Amino acid sequence: MEHCSYYTFVILISIILSQHFTNVLFVEGRAHYHKKKGGKSLAPSSPSYAPVPSGDDPSSPSPVAPSTPYPSPDSEGPCIFDVTSFGAVGDGSNDDTNAFQAAWKAACAVESSVVLVPARGKFMITSSIFSGPCKPGLVLQIDGILMPPEGPDCWPESDSKRQWLVFYRLNDFTLNGTGTIEGNGQKWWDLPCKPHRGPHGSTLPGPCDSPAMIRFFLSNNTRMSGLRIQNSPQFHVKFDGCDGVLIDKIQINSPQSSPNTDGIHVENTRNVGIYNSMIANGDDCISIGPGCSDVDIQGVVCDHSHGISIGSLGVHNSRSCVSNITVKGALIKNSDNGVRIKTWQGGSGTVSDISFQDIQMENTTNSIIIDQYYCLTKACRNETSAVYLSGVTYKNIKGTYNNVRSAPIHFACSDAVPCTNITMSEVELLPAQGELVDDPFCWNAYGIQETLSIPPIECLQDGMPLSLGEHVDGC
Repeated sequence: MEHCSYYTFVILISIILSQHFTNVLFVEGRAHYHKKKGGKSLAPSSPSYAPVPSGDDPSSPSPVAPSTPYPSPDSEGPCIFDVTSFGAVGDGSNDDTNAFQAAWKAACAVESSVVLVPARGKFMITSSIFSGPCKPGLVLQIDGILMPPEGPDCWPESDSKRQWLVFYRLNDFTLNGTGTIEGNGQKWWDLPCKPHRGPHGSTLPGPCDSPAMIRFFLSNNTRMSGLRIQNSPQFHVKFDGCDGVLIDKIQINSPQSSPNTDGIHVENTRNVGIYNSMIANGDDCISIGPGCSDVDIQGVVCDHSHGISIGSLGVHNSRSCVSNITVKGALIKNSDNGVRIKTWQGGSGTVSDISFQDIQMENTTNSIIIDQYYCLTKACRNETSAVYLSGVTYKNIKGTYNNVRSAPIHFACSDAVPCTNITMSEVELLPAQGELVDDPFCWNAYGIQETLSIPPIECLQDGMPLSLGEHVDGC
């Protein structure tokens, strides 16, 4: 790695020529750039929890995703670009956006550099795109508090109301730290951004725009670890069009009543590992959208959420392909759903090679669901085409459910395109209170019970259907 001070000098000259900063700010910034001395690691200390209910350490993700969430700088350490050296105030009210962008631009040009958000500050920035390509090994380390403006009334008119932090076209990038990314979501939740629970049992209408908190777009080999992410206006973390994602030991927290606040959402993304993280939120704990493959989820705790979902897929007659998804060693508690696959009628494509294994359910409402009639209104009409589901395994899933009206297992497959190769093994779901509801629902679902399940899954049809219909469009 080239000498840090040399890069710093060159970068500062570039910034002086291209940015509208004051001369005082530039002098202050240059005086505080430094190369980290000694061998002290930049890695944050591990959170106090490390939930791995399965008892085994999670395996490494696909080789595409790096095996460590931190860079390996030389013995002199990486270049540190502290945002306060670029003019960030960190008082929670001043707009620090320009300082963050300047620090990012400087660090982007230096290999294995670190943009540091120090622990002593509370930094407010507006909707921002941090784009590449950058030199490899770039780290954004958040040890303080980072937050957007306080609600929609304070949101700049010129900024997108659909996203806040966007990381675009980056390779070998790490987002980590011991700090908090605070979404200030309450005032957004009070808007009618989707039909959701209102005061005194009322229902508020929708829709309207609300920003997703963190979005990775068209980026490869990205890592996230150590952070606390909370109170997002909408989705907390989204990955779209990425290859190689490693998430480890993060915490996501939002109230159960917060609408559309998915914890982690991935779509059109492959080679994903999500490990040892705790998510408590008001929508899907983890959602897997179209175009995803090779996703490994282990050691995750989901609390008061909508569970772990694949879908919804096939909306507006679209084609969706999802394959090789593993969920293992998870704890799902106090949630509307446990593990769910949901598709719209009229879609096409396939969902295949799905494994739900070693999962503990505590007080879930609908524990195991396949729903190929997913619809947000009563106006959805019947369609003949559907996303084809095949090769779904449920193994060692145990715990309690709180629905006293219907069984915790529900397989509603398409009339025209049956679900096939469903395997049930060591499934034991008991009521949290009251009597066992022992009539699981199956419609056009084919598979086997390898062991006796509780409740018994006698409604699965044996073998394979005579026909998969004329509307199967494989991937």
